Amino acid sequence: MKILLIADEESKILWDYFDPERLEGVELILSAGDLKSSYLEFLVTMLNIPLLYIHGNHDSHYERKPPNGCICIEDKIYNFNGLRILGLGGSVRYREGPHMYTEMEMKVRCIRADFQATLRNGFDILLTHAPARGWGDLDDFPHRGFDCFNPLLTKWKPKYMVHGHVHQAYGHFQRERTHSCGTTIINACDYVILDVPTGAYPKPGKTGSPLYDFHIAMQRRKKHQ
Repeated sequence: MKILLIADEESKILWDYFDPERLEGVELILSAGDLKSSYLEFLVTMLNIPLLYIHGNHDSHYERKPPNGCICIEDKIYNFNGLRILGLGGSVRYREGPHMYTEMEMKVRCIRADFQATLRNGFDILLTHAPARGWGDLDDFPHRGFDCFNPLLTKWKPKYMVHGHVHQAYGHFQRERTHSCGTTIINACDYVILDVPTGAYPKPGKTGSPLYDFHIAMQRRKKHQ
């Protein structure tokens, strides 16, 4: 499955010089935050595929003009053809404003997410704006990662974590790294295409959680009626 990952900077290649052949085979778009609503709307319209997003710390304008045709997955685990995607947006609270959290506030969100993951027997992608502390964040307070993401990753060992917040222009940029638990961490700044191999996530309704698999089976049955 090919997934377009975007964050932080509107790519001229994808917007000003859009070429559908460059994105051939992409089935899903994941936005890790701090992007214009019009940019997300453009991509979801031109590609005609689902776009899932969480908020960055500069996305207060979404409250006035949310990206039409796109799906917010804050504090949810979204199932896309078997791929389970957990959304936890926002950054460390360094001033007053929406979509910023103290470490304790984000820890509470992680506890709630852990309960959802238990019901679904895990998740496959953690989509955040801020990095995990020590894994792609910076030393200055506004760009610190959240410590509480690390135990969540260690417990569930998702295949991928996708984040933004740390721009290429900040220096010491690294697109990809591997967490100590084995999760591949990807900084989605600008854009990158992720090719998720077959078998890297459960088939629809095959997570091993009886209740959740039954729920997915009922959803698929209604869709095909």
